Formats: sequence, structure tokens, C-alpha cells
Amino acid sequence: MAYENILFEVRDDGVAILTVNRPKSLNALNPQTLEEIDRALDEVEKNDKIKVLVITGAGEKAFIAGADITEFPKMNPLQAYKFAEKGQNVFLRLEQLPKPVIACVNGFALGGGCELAMSCDFIYASDKAKFGQPEINLGIIPGFGGTQRLARLVGRAKAKELCMTGEMISAEEAKNIGLVAKVFPAENLFEETIKVASALAQKSQVALRAIKKVIDEGIGSDLRSGCLLEANAFALTFASEDAREGVQAFLEKRKPSFKGGYDS
Repeated sequence: MAYENILFEVRDDGVAILTVNRPKSLNALNPQTLEEIDRALDEVEKNDKIKVLVITGAGEKAFIAGADITEFPKMNPLQAYKFAEKGQNVFLRLEQLPKPVIACVNGFALGGGCELAMSCDFIYASDKAKFGQPEINLGIIPGFGGTQRLARLVGRAKAKELCMTGEMISAEEAKNIGLVAKVFPAENLFEETIKVASALAQKSQVALRAIKKVIDEGIGSDLRSGCLLEANAFALTFASEDAREGVQAFLEKRKPSFKGGYDS
């Protein structure tokens, strides 16, 4: 499938790499780029060889510096709503993808870039990366889910502070407030991210899907309901070939070979 604004690669180890490839505009998100990401997600969903998705940005300066502000002067309120709706739909789809997604943040992750990164399962960042929601400086607010995901990840007060001040924070501070999972030296970031992605691709896809679903659905419910959701998913994994293989491999003191299917 041909793309103009992204690069899409499927490796032999089951890891797919989606690179937003607009380095001259610091990988800013315009409607066409959002559409291409959406089409790439079709490919990720349909291709059973893809076990894990890594998202990064081209060049050394930016992961994604935000939405493409050059598009804004042309937008009336209805068009702005449609743009926000498109971004939210793509990012929600990314968030709900039944496969692990890792954001490999190699530079600026601002505005829409921060919002896209927050839609991934977790974020690995370069020690040179910067995060922020600077829309306030344009007289607007985040539109791709930033106010909602940020508050859920770092708490209401910190989310308000970041959105209201438009402050950029370092990768280390982003890690300290729970936005970023790990920080690596810039020269090691991609290698370390792929190492983890490749390891995840070898694990039980049944269990990975269940973990993602239970955490994402349970986080918004009370503890009792969340634990019930977990118990049901725990029981369902016992219907999988992976559970049988994993337990048997443990007892036989060997490495498991997971296939990802359910018993009939």
C-alpha cells in the first residue's frame, strides 16, 4: 500500500513500524496524514503476522510537533470540528487496537503529537524529547483527546497546569509524572524500543489482548467491577492453546512457543 506522509514496515519478527514522515514540517499532522495512519491501522488489524506496532517520527528533531497549523486559517468552526473528530476517531482506534502499541518518541511530542503518544499503550522517550499541550498559545485547546487522556494519565491538576500554561516538559519530568514509561539516551532509543517490541511479539497474543482490554475497560469502573472483568478474562485465557503451552513449558523448564489461538 502506497503512502505519501508515513512509512510503514513489517519486520520478520512480527513488529510493524509506522513512521510519520514529514520531517520538513516536524511531522505535523494534517488531514491526509491522519487518513494514512487510519489506513495503516487497517493493515495492522488484518495482518496476523503483525504482533506489535511501534510508532515514531522521521528525523531527529520531532516525533510529531502537533497538528499542521498551516491548515488552521482555512478552517471554519464546522471544519475544525471535523478535523478534531477525525483525529479523535483515529487515535481512539489506535488506543483500542487489539495489539500492543509502543510510542517511540524521539523529539518534540507537542499538541497532536503528545495526544497520539498518549493513545499508545506506553511511551518510550529519548532523553532529548519534549512533551506538551501548547494549544493555549494559539488561543485554542487540545482537540484530539489531550484534555481527557492527559487528566487520566497524570491527574486532573497536573493536566490543567500543562494545558493552561502550554509548558513543555522534559522526558525525565514526563516520566516522573507517569506520562512516559522509560527514557533512553537518544542514540539507543529506537534499538531499545524494538528490543521490547520484539520480545512482546513472542509472548501470548491472547494474554496480551486480554491485559490491554481489561486495563483499558477496568480503569473507568469501580474496583469490584474491574476485578470481575479481570476474573472473566483470566478464565477465558484458559481456553487458549497458549495457556496450555505456557504452563506445560514452565513445567518442562523450556521456552514456550505461543501460537495465539483458542481451543474449539
